[in-house]
Amino acid sequence: MLTNDLIARIRRIEITTRKLVNDSFAGEYQSVFKGRGMEFDEVRQYHPGDDVRSIDWNVTARTGEPYVKSYIEERELTVMLVVDLSGSEDFGTRNRFKRELAVELAAVMSFAATTNNDKVGLLLFTDRVESLVPPRKGRSHVLRMVRDLLMFQPVGSGTDISLALDTVHKMLKRRSIVFLVSDFLADPESYRQAMLVTNRRHDVVAFDLSDPLEHEIADVGIMALEDAESGELRWVDTGSMEWRQEFTDRVARLEQGKRDVFTAAGVDRVGVTTDQDYVAEVGAFFKNRLRRLSR
Repeated sequence: MLTNDLIARIRRIEITTRKLVNDSFAGEYQSVFKGRGMEFDEVRQYHPGDDVRSIDWNVTARTGEPYVKSYIEERELTVMLVVDLSGSEDFGTRNRFKRELAVELAAVMSFAATTNNDKVGLLLFTDRVESLVPPRKGRSHVLRMVRDLLMFQPVGSGTDISLALDTVHKMLKRRSIVFLVSDFLADPESYRQAMLVTNRRHDVVAFDLSDPLEHEIADVGIMALEDAESGELRWVDTGSMEWRQEFTDRVARLEQGKRDVFTAAGVDRVGVTTDQDYVAEVGAFFKNRLRRLSR
């Protein structure tokens, strides 16, 4: 049910993200994500400097004058937002929850896509596929997806990134852009193959969400930690040097595992935290990719 509060939140997200897109990201998005290829436009008379390989010999033979085929870039793309709604997304100690951050990032990418006349779809997942919205165009469609992101109550609580990527890979028949938004709190080996396969056919960009407390816990003595996905509750002594070293090592292993998988698959990773403005990170991603493409 659309309450006044929800309508206000959707409107606020639309205003904020559309302004970002119009001010910063629309042009960069178009430059970075090219069309699917070249589409035939027309046959016209040959002009000095035209590529002789584009001469249409049939028309040239009929008219007695050289004619060439001209093409335009097929600009329209399909964008798929693949968003993690597992239990760990409902966590955040600075400014916002990771899920709120995911909503804003998804909205920014959606409005950038629709501003460039691209289709946008949405897949929500946990340890199962929770919801699937087929790609379409237009502002009203994007607002419907923002509403779903804000309102949807998932059944599952775990994380199955491989399942989400496999589903997208099978569903999308042509090369598309896949924005994977997750905190990637899963064994990197569990999604390594799916990431490799999906990025071979599509252009996968990973938005890796995190909260500062997931990287470093202050010494506050005895503390209860609950696993948001399994519900398991553990009491730990944050002042224990042994526990702190174990925690640091676990975080480092996960970080290295993610880095290895993204690098092996050739996937761009955009790290975003709940305590920072994501605009700088997204802007840096566009600039770095554009620099790479222009080499």
